Amino acid sequence: MPLPPIIHEDDDLLAFDKPSGLPVAGERRGKAMENLMDPVRAKYGPAVANVHRLDPEVSGVLLCAKTKPALDFLSGQFQSKTADKRYLALVAVLPPERALRDTVALRAPGGGLPEAFTVDLPLRDDLREPGRMRVGRGEGCRESVTEFRVLERFGRFAWLECRPLTGRPHQVRVHLAAAGAPVLNDAFYGDPEIKLLLSDLKRGYKGRDDEKPLLLRLALHANELTVKHPATREPITLRAPLPHEFEVALKYLRKFGTSRPR
Repeated sequence: MPLPPIIHEDDDLLAFDKPSGLPVAGERRGKAMENLMDPVRAKYGPAVANVHRLDPEVSGVLLCAKTKPALDFLSGQFQSKTADKRYLALVAVLPPERALRDTVALRAPGGGLPEAFTVDLPLRDDLREPGRMRVGRGEGCRESVTEFRVLERFGRFAWLECRPLTGRPHQVRVHLAAAGAPVLNDAFYGDPEIKLLLSDLKRGYKGRDDEKPLLLRLALHANELTVKHPATREPITLRAPLPHEFEVALKYLRKFGTSRPR
């Protein structure tokens, strides 16, 4: 398998622009599957390790360390919550009654999302559906906080910047679903009935019978990561360009949707 585009490489760091659909590492239960780290270690050696993970469906910045000292230094930043992670998400804004009671207060007048908001809801493993997370209370729950900012609005869709302050599995996705604004095309936490169709945006659109959604993948992209470099101790910001399918979807939303930049 060819390696994804390299965003940055030096003696200590190796960062990739991971594509959607590619797991970072193989399954822990021994099930063999194509993943990023196997070919990375085959090329760079067994000492290379991923510092963090992205969901398989999420694209964007994936940081690896080439040495054990670099790994320890970088991992400490994730554990101490000083690594600055930024995601971009296209969400479907549902009616206020579809949000959890704890997040209804986040809604702006008229039921939309406010300019900026924070979701502070503990998460736990979903015992009914292994591999998924859910909002919970009490034993087994872990603190989970995410900051959100609305960049643009397109009717029932919105383009957000997401900044998770903690690093729980599926955190951004679960928090957005709890706020009644699930990530578009989220098979775990979203609404499968909601699709981004050009026919819903453009009047007089022809070809509805065989129409495909403008965006088929999970609409979540890890676009930026800032950490202190293990050698220089100075901040370094790694960025992954917006995938082409996002650019296409945004182009049509901006042209035919109700857009209001922020």
